[in-house]
Amino acid sequence: MADTKTPKEIIQTTMKAGEAKTKLPLPKMILLGILAGVFIAGGAAASNVIMHNIENVGIARLLGGACFPVGLMMIVLTGCELFTGDNLMIMGLLDRRYKLTAMLKVLIVVYISNLVGSAVAALFVYLSGQFSYTDQLLGAYTIKVAYGKISLSFSKAMFSGILCNIFVCLAVFMATASEQAAGKILGIFFPIMAFVVSGYEHCVANMYYIPAGILAAGNSAFAAKAQEVYGYSAAELGRLNIGNYFVKNLLPVTLGNLIGGMLFVGTVYYIAYGKEKAK
Repeated sequence: MADTKTPKEIIQTTMKAGEAKTKLPLPKMILLGILAGVFIAGGAAASNVIMHNIENVGIARLLGGACFPVGLMMIVLTGCELFTGDNLMIMGLLDRRYKLTAMLKVLIVVYISNLVGSAVAALFVYLSGQFSYTDQLLGAYTIKVAYGKISLSFSKAMFSGILCNIFVCLAVFMATASEQAAGKILGIFFPIMAFVVSGYEHCVANMYYIPAGILAAGNSAFAAKAQEVYGYSAAELGRLNIGNYFVKNLLPVTLGNLIGGMLFVGTVYYIAYGKEKAK
């Protein structure tokens, strides 16, 4: 048996995995979704620590991008459920292996579970005292990252989400190509690093970044540091709220992630290879 699957074999494996997802018991699906949210949040929090005191944007993103992929590595290697990767279930739907309602159930449950896991992780990181690093600068930087995300226009957030999930789904696709842990890690690392370096928007990562920023903005020490270092006004900090989180970022980014993953990866590769059965 070859160590690396062909694209035809990857698609067959992905469709079988999609079938298995539709049969997961609901409690197990929720648990695996929560864990995935925690793992993505872990990579996001660590990348913020790396980036928060580096002035050169390119170097900061490169180093942050080298750390962030650990979240998807943990998800793939431990069998958790990530909304953006599960967008590849469109292949099995196109192949008529399960109904639209079955796929939507998985996506909705996993999305909400990812949201819960990421939010809990944001709270725990905040309570850990990590945001106090570098004389409160990490807390201020956490505010800056979140504020930048809610300040994107709808179209920019959506198109950034499209580009992001092309990379994420290709990372999952490439990881599926290998039967070895090392091959899966390498398949994940470079596409995820590329999307982070490029600054694209990932809805599950933002389920950590923005709640973490909201929590930091509600702390007087971190808010004062953000005003001092980045020049934010009190009114601007007030824009970091739950309403803007969902409407200004999560909605357009989720839409973009769906388009990128389902249309530009799942559908395109199914048309190219999915109808041909792997030997």
